[in-house]
Amino acid sequence: MTQNTGQRKPVVVGVRATKQRSAISALLDDIEEFRSAQELHDELRKRGEGIGLTTVYRTLQTLADAGTVDVLRTDTGESVYRRCSSGHHHHLVCRACGYTVEVEGPTVEQWSQSIADAHGFSDVSHTIEIFGVCKDCTATQ
Repeated sequence: MTQNTGQRKPVVVGVRATKQRSAISALLDDIEEFRSAQELHDELRKRGEGIGLTTVYRTLQTLADAGTVDVLRTDTGESVYRRCSSGHHHHLVCRACGYTVEVEGPTVEQWSQSIADAHGFSDVSHTIEIFGVCKDCTATQ
């Protein structure tokens, strides 16, 4: 039999669990689309969470550093966040509505490794976001 001690489970291993971090993590679990820190902050406030925008930014950075959220820079330069799936992947993002598809790119993986090898680089990583207009938005234009 287990007892609930009232202690929060850490959002990221090695990082102290707080009510605010738990609220941000729970919100990210509830949404599917990418959202800006400001949009996440607004939604948390609507849910009655007393949380500062700076805390939202810091927590998102911690989650991104731990690899538990994806961060995209939109074509306007804004960072947006979403809980990510496991494994390396890339994103196809609609500029009009934000709809996002996670895609794999084995050819890109091979290409990036061959370029790195050709130039003597090791321990290579990369991020690719492809922006366009989804079929639903194209149909309404």
